[in-house]
Amino acid sequence: MSAARRIGPRPGFRGGQPGKAVRVCPDTRARARCQTGRVQPSAAILIVDDHDGFRTFARGMLEAAGFTVAEATTGAEATEAARTIRPGLVLLDIQLPDFDGFEVARRLAAAPAGDPAPVVVLTSTREARDYGGRIAASPAAGFLPKDQLSGAALRWFLARDVP
Repeated sequence: MSAARRIGPRPGFRGGQPGKAVRVCPDTRARARCQTGRVQPSAAILIVDDHDGFRTFARGMLEAAGFTVAEATTGAEATEAARTIRPGLVLLDIQLPDFDGFEVARRLAAAPAGDPAPVVVLTSTREARDYGGRIAASPAAGFLPKDQLSGAALRWFLARDVP
């Protein structure tokens, strides 16, 4: 069993401590639904998707590419996880059970003064053109179809966002 699967509640956790185990977004039975494992601030990618299979696939691929990965399954979990672990990039599914990815991107972009907003990359199984101008009008750095996900693609978005 991986370390992320064994993580229990950590009262008093201060987000952003390198190498500290983190657990966010428990469900009503206090089981972790979004796994964070050991997270390095701004070196982490937060995967936000309600499909377990995609999160598992994306986590494996991105960890193999050298990224630290955290997970969330809803927009509410994503905003809490982003505030707690401060990832450098959020891979955000557009279709979530509570808020759509466009609303979550707006919430993440509205980070408190002094807190840098993460780079947000919207993703979907649908094509970008299916969303009309909503992607361009959002605060997201861009869109990446799920079938084109790779460590290199996310590094490109991260490098593009450097001032």
